[in-house]
Amino acid sequence: MKRSKPEIVSEILEICRDGANKTRIVYQANLNFRTVNPYLAVLIKNHLIEASLGEYMTTEKGANLLGDLNQVNDKLSSNFSSASLSVHDQPK
Repeated sequence: MKRSKPEIVSEILEICRDGANKTRIVYQANLNFRTVNPYLAVLIKNHLIEASLGEYMTTEKGANLLGDLNQVNDKLSSNFSSASLSVHDQPK
């Protein structure tokens, strides 16, 4: 299943918490070098990560966003795991 952009952003922010170079981000987030560049550019532009000497680090703003994304994911996961969806309940 294809991951959403927020899922990829969340993974990159998590990987960069303790600092990471581009190669580590690519391999841990299961991306390629062509795909990761636009994500890094947007995250830097929005001050969610900082780049210094080839190392990317999640900023405080990025850590706050990561916390918010994790809360939303937790909430959705708990709601979906407690709700039993059958094939007939799914929208057409």
